[in-house]
Amino acid sequence: MTSSASARSRQILGVLVRQYISTGEPVGSFAIAQRSALNVSSATVRHVLARLEEDGYPSQPHTSAGRVPTDRGYRFYVDQLLESRRGERTATRVEARLRKQTGTPALMDDVLTHVSHVLSHVSRHMGFAIAPPNERAVFQEIDFVPLGGAKVLVVLVARNGQLSKKVIDVGESLSSDELRQAANYLNREFVGRPLAAVREAVVEQIQQERMVYDALFARAMRLGRWSLEELPPDTALFVDGTASLLDEALHETGNVPLSTLSALLTMIEEKQRLVRILNEYINGPGPHLTTPHTHGEGPGLHPTTPHTHGGGADLHPTCLTVVIGTEHSTPDLRPFSLVVSTYGDGSRRGTVGIIGPTRMRYSRAIAAVDSVALAVSRVLNEGN
Repeated sequence: MTSSASARSRQILGVLVRQYISTGEPVGSFAIAQRSALNVSSATVRHVLARLEEDGYPSQPHTSAGRVPTDRGYRFYVDQLLESRRGERTATRVEARLRKQTGTPALMDDVLTHVSHVLSHVSRHMGFAIAPPNERAVFQEIDFVPLGGAKVLVVLVARNGQLSKKVIDVGESLSSDELRQAANYLNREFVGRPLAAVREAVVEQIQQERMVYDALFARAMRLGRWSLEELPPDTALFVDGTASLLDEALHETGNVPLSTLSALLTMIEEKQRLVRILNEYINGPGPHLTTPHTHGEGPGLHPTTPHTHGGGADLHPTCLTVVIGTEHSTPDLRPFSLVVSTYGDGSRRGTVGIIGPTRMRYSRAIAAVDSVALAVSRVLNEGN
């Protein structure tokens, strides 16, 4: 393929993908000839499309119909988008919005709840955010709020800003002062220690003779044990916009069967399975794009693989990954595309992203995920 022919093929394929994403209808050669700046006839476009179809980039649903992009065609289009520089200005706007909504210092749960909504709203698909793994979460502060009778609200804050709340029954009525004294004791004793280690220490100290004659100590240890019986989940998942996937499945041009949507929603409910799959895409073996592609590569030269795009020299680097349709290792996800990026809180890494049909507006989704990941990193790092 000559360089001039390759450039023309790229432009024609790009027009086809954008037009199909916009309309959901097969795109004919005449429409492409009108919308491209190549000044070529529809006959020339038909010839180029036939060659591209041989290489697997578009397909033709019916002989008399126009063409639609395949997953390989989408991959080519997305790779071109990934070569563009990132929107620093957009990240700054998102960062300001997050600070306004969540306050300073921002708590992890508040930030990620807001982020999943922002991603869903901007993309009109399902947005999600995953907190960093909690196995090294460090005890920062605990507070007890009397609810009446023997009920007490426990508010536990980890050093990464992750907040968890639960109601416990302490078996007796305790005053606000008694609860505050117990919280102050636990905070002095255990601040800066891993949550799992705090739980073990509480259980161990409950066995000591001191429990017999030190009422404050005994009350504090009992409250600590009840509070830490169920630590926050290993990984918290925040999701917004699942209704948009249902709309896609029911839409007349949608290509997501209800059975497939049901499988995806079940995966989301299970949470840990989806988290594991996402981590495999970002951390697992296989080909990844850690730097932009060399300019000049075109259709037909490279196999279709999930690509990861490095975050450059930013102080809080992110890693952007796009997985399209049949690139998914899990069959349940193959009707969908995934745009996902990591973010960092200074010591650990979490994930934000969008799940939608393969016919998604990739430019909008990539820009949204990219800028949100960078903004979240900045907001969370300020609190550490």
